[in-house]
Amino acid sequence: MNQGLNAVITGSTSGIGQGIAEAFAKAGMNIMLNGFGDPNEIETLRARLAATHGVRVAYHGADMTKPGEIADLMATAEADIGPLDVVVNNAGIQKVAPIEDFPVEKWDEILAINLSAAFHTTRLAIAGMKARGFGRIINTASVQGLIGSPFKTAYVAAKHGIIGLTKAVAMEGADYGVTANAICPGMVATPLVEKQIPDLARQSGLTEAETLADMLASNQPTRRIITVEEIGALATFLCSDAAKSITGAALPIDGGWTAR
Repeated sequence: MNQGLNAVITGSTSGIGQGIAEAFAKAGMNIMLNGFGDPNEIETLRARLAATHGVRVAYHGADMTKPGEIADLMATAEADIGPLDVVVNNAGIQKVAPIEDFPVEKWDEILAINLSAAFHTTRLAIAGMKARGFGRIINTASVQGLIGSPFKTAYVAAKHGIIGLTKAVAMEGADYGVTANAICPGMVATPLVEKQIPDLARQSGLTEAETLADMLASNQPTRRIITVEEIGALATFLCSDAAKSITGAALPIDGGWTAR
């Protein structure tokens, strides 16, 4: 049973992170939301999750490129929802461009949000988890943490890095009841994926619809977009006692992409 667990989910005001927040709240977990967006929409989400599921739901708008704001997020979460049992490192951004044209500042930003932020949240939460004998670190990686992909050098580098971080943290937490795992989605119906389509279409010379169809046909044998609900269900399972022996794993949820 996950009821009563306290979780921070970065990048949870939309997309995969929101899907995980919805699943966690349904399972009876208290949540600290984080992310950018319209303040009224975020408050509506926060209030709905709390009222619908009878759990504590708070929000912190930390910029995940800034270690000081990350520290404040983690401290505020402990104060608002209680000692942290679960950290989901989900915040992420993307940029598609050939490496020779890749903006240096965008490389730095992607590495900060997609990789370094997970280091900061983990280092701040894991001591308490070890002391209490229970913890779950769940990192949103990608199939592109397992394979290469053109025009996404920073994203691929960061996602490979997050899998390495996951394995190292799993080793450190193994004696303390703390697990660390990475979820590796393929193509998911999220704003992050939708924003890539125009850039990829320009690179390929296809229409956006043709680009999406070609990506699915080329990469995911199931030829269907993965839903955030599927990822939320996997993350919820990883928080359970049934998953206590799953640690250090990079778990594809990719429609068969990495089976090729």
